[in-house]
Amino acid sequence: MFEELSRKLDGILKQLRGQGKITEANVAETLREVRRVLLDADVHYKVAKEFVDGVLKKSTGVDVLQSITPGQQVVKVLYDELVALLGLTSSEIASSPLPPTVIMVAGLQGSGKTTFCAKLALYLKGQGRHPLLAAADVHRPAAIDQLLVLGKQVGIPVFADRTLGAVAIAHAAVDHARKNARDTVIIDTAGRLHVDDEMMREAEAIKAAVTPHEILFVVDAMTGQDAVNTARVFNERLKFHGAVLTKMDGDARGGAALSLRATVGTPIKFIGTGEKPEALEKFHPDRMASRILGMGDIVTLVEKAQQQFDQEKAVQLEAKLRKQQFTLEDFLEQLQEVKKMGPLSQVLGMLPGAHRLPQDATVDDHALVRIEAMIRSMTREERQRPQILNGSRRKRIAVGSGTSVQEVNRLLKQYEQMQKMMRTLGKRRHPGGMKLPLGM
Repeated sequence: MFEELSRKLDGILKQLRGQGKITEANVAETLREVRRVLLDADVHYKVAKEFVDGVLKKSTGVDVLQSITPGQQVVKVLYDELVALLGLTSSEIASSPLPPTVIMVAGLQGSGKTTFCAKLALYLKGQGRHPLLAAADVHRPAAIDQLLVLGKQVGIPVFADRTLGAVAIAHAAVDHARKNARDTVIIDTAGRLHVDDEMMREAEAIKAAVTPHEILFVVDAMTGQDAVNTARVFNERLKFHGAVLTKMDGDARGGAALSLRATVGTPIKFIGTGEKPEALEKFHPDRMASRILGMGDIVTLVEKAQQQFDQEKAVQLEAKLRKQQFTLEDFLEQLQEVKKMGPLSQVLGMLPGAHRLPQDATVDDHALVRIEAMIRSMTREERQRPQILNGSRRKRIAVGSGTSVQEVNRLLKQYEQMQKMMRTLGKRRHPGGMKLPLGM
């Protein structure tokens, strides 16, 4: 996510951070380069200019230029302005005091609108709500079937009636939710390949019929400046309450995310980070600014881990690690938990400095599959006592897992190194005499 933008900005700011003294002239030169990078990322030219002018104005004051670390202070100003550009605070989804809450989802065809509806339903379900999906896209072939399949996948009921028009479906879905104790209705509306008056009139008719508490505009983050232009047209007709950026796991340059709030005036509420139903994140301006500037997003990473890892099992695992009883069976279990957090590239992307990895560096998720296959090819005794793995056993494991003996040897070597590290951590103490937590 924003790897190219982060890499370019880091290259520009690196020299500035390292200088003990800076002047208004080299700050201005640095920000000219920042402006160029933003334009390359397809940020709207007016947004880029206003952003850079704001940073320059706040960076050339006496308090900044004569501080102990002026370069770091300029980066801090840049971060603060980036947060302001993205929206300062995260925005919540509406909740009506008189159920059901009606959420209308609009956008162009191919933006991931229908998939987002299912993701949002799963997200709200996790918050204790009882959503209902409404298939009101009666124009795209198989749109209703797609939503039915997605609804079944995430365990959310779908209201669909192929005999009704879009407006009647939306109205009937709200009535159905009211009668069946569903507190939220998510209406999937029709999209087109481009903005047209027929689509807008139908969307306006649905809005008038059900009076949604929340209208969300879904936009493909990879379309860059076109996304902002389309959002402006939709907002003029529908007055939507928030935007959703999908396909952020792809080759998104960042222009849409950085321009949308400033040009349309509505907050970004969610970002889609993959195809799986769980791949939806609430948008936090401060965390996104941190990612863009290469500072990582540890808070989101911790939240993902908390969602996937069982706290009781984690305590038991820590006790095993301290007693040096961590086995390959435990490792397999942890591996499966890590996989639930999403692709490794996304997980690593939340760590500070991840953008400094070589551009051709790849994170192979299939490597985890191979490791899992090797461990599963071992007997229960072999997983608990790896020291009994002689040459013939290793050869059998390699054949059974479709790998090589060298790969099995590498896995066991890494396991031994991890054991040594854990022994060191278990003995290490805080300078004040207190034993350090394992994670430290």
